[in-house]
Amino acid sequence: MTIVVAVDGPAASGKTTLAKRLAAANGLRFLDTGLLYRAVARRLLAQGQEPMDAAAAAAAARSVTADDLDPAALKAERIGEGASVVAVHGDVRQALLAFQRDFAHAPPGAVLAGRDIGSVVFPDATLKLFVTASAEVRAKRRFEELRREGDTVMYERVLQDVVERDRRDRERAVAPLTAAPDAICIDTSALDIDASLAALQEAFDEHAARKPRKT
Repeated sequence: MTIVVAVDGPAASGKTTLAKRLAAANGLRFLDTGLLYRAVARRLLAQGQEPMDAAAAAAAARSVTADDLDPAALKAERIGEGASVVAVHGDVRQALLAFQRDFAHAPPGAVLAGRDIGSVVFPDATLKLFVTASAEVRAKRRFEELRREGDTVMYERVLQDVVERDRRDRERAVAPLTAAPDAICIDTSALDIDASLAALQEAFDEHAARKPRKT
């Protein structure tokens, strides 16, 4: 028996940090599925290819392995922008499905953070959470993170990027960003990290622990 927890949400909502902590607190494995798309983008850029090239992106996706998922190597803003572009390609998403499902099926289960985990990758997940916050709050969080890293980017530019990424994620034809009908929505706009984690843990305690998923 395995537990699969899907944690979806828009960019800079805090879903990845919260999902990782939720996994650690409950003895589950963790996968930031966004790293898969970043790995595809990084490979394309390193080869001098464009993220909008659907065929090249699909080929790169089919060759991604766990060794490609080093967060430190995938942090660059250019890679993040490329990841958002390659994610619109249906063949890319299809190529990465097996990786995500194989990862989560290994006992005792896993928490996966992404944008379509509960709606597409694991529609029968044990528990589905949708973590969100206002665009302004998410932009501020991202802005402060970049400033801590020494980036001199302006807040207005970060907000514009967040809004544009939201639009692209929600309007893409394949697996658009959306909360699954049975997902529990958690708005973290007015919550700090500890309060946000407590909200996710409460949902886990009430639902996931009593409804394990069969492999």
